[in-house]
Amino acid sequence: MSGHHLAQLNVGTLRHPLDDPRTHGFTSMLDTLNSVADRSPGFVWRLVGDGGNDATAIRTSLGADVIVNMSVWESRESLWDYVYRSGHLDVLRRRAEWFELPKTAFQVMWWVPAGHVPTVEEAVERLELLRAHGPSPSAFGFRDRYTAAEADLAVLAPAATTKAQPTD
Repeated sequence: MSGHHLAQLNVGTLRHPLDDPRTHGFTSMLDTLNSVADRSPGFVWRLVGDGGNDATAIRTSLGADVIVNMSVWESRESLWDYVYRSGHLDVLRRRAEWFELPKTAFQVMWWVPAGHVPTVEEAVERLELLRAHGPSPSAFGFRDRYTAAEADLAVLAPAATTKAQPTD
């Protein structure tokens, strides 16, 4: 899959402001988690804010109390290893301490051409696609196993099925 990388976005609605002492358990671990991600095999890129090492100040159309985390990985396996085998899982298990329980999908993945840096807007569109239509090659979660080739076909399919319009 050298021609594609896996992009991911996950979002969380904070229970308390980032500077609230009740959120300190989360904010105090960000630099360490980001450093581990940066050094993880298969890591390509992650979103950071202006002047910071994380993206906690970036806001989207999802709401003022929603923080985002976005990154790109060489493969699903490299992202899986980071999330579930690097110490990140300990933080994930404590998510309910700092974030509201999600009522809809809070994480989405999609394939991007190698070298493409996704925008936050692109990522939010993918999350909204997943929320509206469920998993597909264009927007999916860890339980889904869509390949980059399937994502390419999904992009090409609408054009291939469009009927030519008669010309005068």
